[in-house]
Amino acid sequence: MSNAAVAPRGLEGIVATTSSICFIDGDAGVLSYRGIDIHELATHSTFEETTYLLWHGKLPTASELAAFRRELAVARTLPREILNLLRSVPTSATPMEVLRTAVSLLSLYDPDEKENTHEANLRKSFRLTAQIPMIVAFFDRVRKSKPLIEADPALSHAANFLWMLNGERPSSIATRAFDIALILHADHELNASTFAARVIAATLADMHAAITGAIGALKGPLHGGANEATMRMLFAIDQTGADPVEHVRSMLAQKQKVAGFGHRVYTTEDPRATHLRQMSEELGRSAASTKWFDMSQRIEQFVKSTKKLNANVDFYSASTYTTLGIDIDLFTPIFAISRIAGWAAHVMEQHDNNRLIRPRADYTGPIYPAPYTPLGER
Repeated sequence: MSNAAVAPRGLEGIVATTSSICFIDGDAGVLSYRGIDIHELATHSTFEETTYLLWHGKLPTASELAAFRRELAVARTLPREILNLLRSVPTSATPMEVLRTAVSLLSLYDPDEKENTHEANLRKSFRLTAQIPMIVAFFDRVRKSKPLIEADPALSHAANFLWMLNGERPSSIATRAFDIALILHADHELNASTFAARVIAATLADMHAAITGAIGALKGPLHGGANEATMRMLFAIDQTGADPVEHVRSMLAQKQKVAGFGHRVYTTEDPRATHLRQMSEELGRSAASTKWFDMSQRIEQFVKSTKKLNANVDFYSASTYTTLGIDIDLFTPIFAISRIAGWAAHVMEQHDNNRLIRPRADYTGPIYPAPYTPLGER
C-alpha cells in the first residue's frame, strides 16, 4: 500500500481537474453552463445557442448565432464511406455500436484529422455535432428499409433530427421539447464519458479518438442506459396491465433496482428532471395520451415517499422520447447527440491547457518483495 491518501471507490468526490465549463452543486440542485443556470437555458435558450456558450464561454450575439447555425447546416453531410458503412453493418447491430464505429471512421475523412489546434478542434466540433445526429437517424432508417431523408438547412438542429429520423415535419411542441432535452443533456461536468474523453485528449490524441472513447463509455448501462431501462419497465407494466405502484413495490421487495432514481451528484432533485417532467406531461397532452406520464408520476411519488429517492434526468426522458415516437435503443444515442456539445468543449479545454492525466492506484496485491519461484519448483 502506498503512503498516499486512498481515494474512495469510483473516485467519488475527487476533484480531478479545473474547468470553466460546467458548475454543479448537488446539495442545492444547481446545474449551470458557464455560470448560467440550466433553468434559464431550458426556458429561454436553444441547443445551438447553448452549444455556442459551451464552446466560446459566452452567449452569442444575433449575428454570431446566425453564423453558428449556418456553420452547422454546412456541416450536415456524411462521406460516402460512412453511408456505405451504415448500409453494410448487420441490422442486428445496436445503434450505439454503429455510432461508435462510424465516429471513429469519420476521422479518416476529416480535413483536420491531424491538427489539434483550437481552430481545427472547433471545426471538427461543428462537423461532429452535425454528423452524429445524421448517423443515428440514417442507421435507424437503413435498418427499417426506409429511404434516407436529407437535412433541411431551414430547420433547427432539434427539428432536423426529428425530420431525418421520422420523415415528417415535427410540430412546434415536439421540436421545442426535443430542443430542451438536448440543452439539458449537453454537459454534466466530469461524468464517465466526459472524463474518458479528457483522459484520451490529454495524451494529445485527436478529437475523434476522444469522442469515440466517450461514446464507448456512454454505451455502458451504468452511464447511458437508465432511461432505456425505465421505458422497458413502463412497457412491461402496460403489457401486463399491472398497477404501476404494485409493480414497483414488487421490484423493491425483490431487491431490484428501479431505474431513473437517485444520482451520484445530486442529493436533491436533479434540476434536469424538473423540465423533463413538464415536457413529458405537455407532450402527452399534445398527443392526446398522457398514459406514460401518468404511470411515471405515480411511480415517482411512490419511490420518493418510500425510498426517499428523487427522479433523475433519465426517468422522465424515457416517456418524453417515447411520446416523440423514438425507439428505446435510440435513447442512449440521443444522449450522444446532445452531449457532443459538452464533450467537444472539454476536449478543446484539455488541449488548450494540457497535462497528461496519470493518477496512481492504491496497491492491494502481495506484499513486496514477493518471492519468485523457479518454474521447476512450482
